[in-house]
Amino acid sequence: MAHVLVVEDDPFVRSALIRQLTDAAHTVRSVGTALEALREVAQIGFDLVILDLGLPDLDGREALKMLRGITDVPVIIATARDDEAEIVRLLNDGADDYLVKPFSAEHLSARMTAVLRRVRASGGRPGAPQDDELRVGGLRVDPLRRRAHLDGTELDLTRREFDLLAFLAQRPGVVVARKELLTRVWRQSYGDDQTIDVHLSWLRRKLGETAANPRYLHTLRGVGVKLEAPR
Repeated sequence: MAHVLVVEDDPFVRSALIRQLTDAAHTVRSVGTALEALREVAQIGFDLVILDLGLPDLDGREALKMLRGITDVPVIIATARDDEAEIVRLLNDGADDYLVKPFSAEHLSARMTAVLRRVRASGGRPGAPQDDELRVGGLRVDPLRRRAHLDGTELDLTRREFDLLAFLAQRPGVVVARKELLTRVWRQSYGDDQTIDVHLSWLRRKLGETAANPRYLHTLRGVGVKLEAPR
């Protein structure tokens, strides 16, 4: 069973979620604001976060971005909004799944099981090999232990940054199309290129480079991205 954080400001909805999750043998903590959620996540390890969008202190989308800045924990959005463009934006911002209110306990349980199974089975590393360490120049990526080192110094990467780096490290020198990155790393059939650009920018910063002066990550405009050792 999972250790779950419920982020929901409506006391009736929160009580119902806590009851449903507890009945399913999950361990549950709950908060009513985004800032409380950030404090909880920073201090306690959770297996899953259920995040409402209509929070009193921050919009749920902003809360999701802030959560993604400090943790890779899977996040399921619980929302009354069923606008497709908004849902796509949330998935691009790092949500692992979403549920449109109202939803049944069975529906929630099925979505949670699917998300946790996907994360645990893959270790959050789509397409990565299970045992071999990947080496590209001074860059070493260990998919099994989810650790990466650059010139002997360990890199502090988020889950998505590691997924992106590991995926590219499997194909050194090969240009990978953005559509393939969305499909294989983000597990989405469509999305916004800005999501990839943002994560590439964060990853470049941690590799000590910029788009104007790349060392490992090279973008070919209109084509894709490749990872190769500095010449």
